[in-house]
Amino acid sequence: MREIFAGLPWWVKWVAVPVIALVVFGGVIASIVGFLIGLLFKVLVFVALVGGLIYIVRKFMAHSSSRSDW
Repeated sequence: MREIFAGLPWWVKWVAVPVIALVVFGGVIASIVGFLIGLLFKVLVFVALVGGLIYIVRKFMAHSSSRSDW
């Protein structure tokens, strides 16, 4: 691999090749990043819903147990 880039200017190695790689694989990278962000959002929504459910159930159980003391 070094022999291929040996006679080329620095900008080909450090600018042109990464730009070509981003153009070719940019859609794949964007879809992976989008998938990860969507997954993170779904995990956060799940955690919020489970936390809210636990809060409501504990609040209801505390309210119903104090009513049975009467």
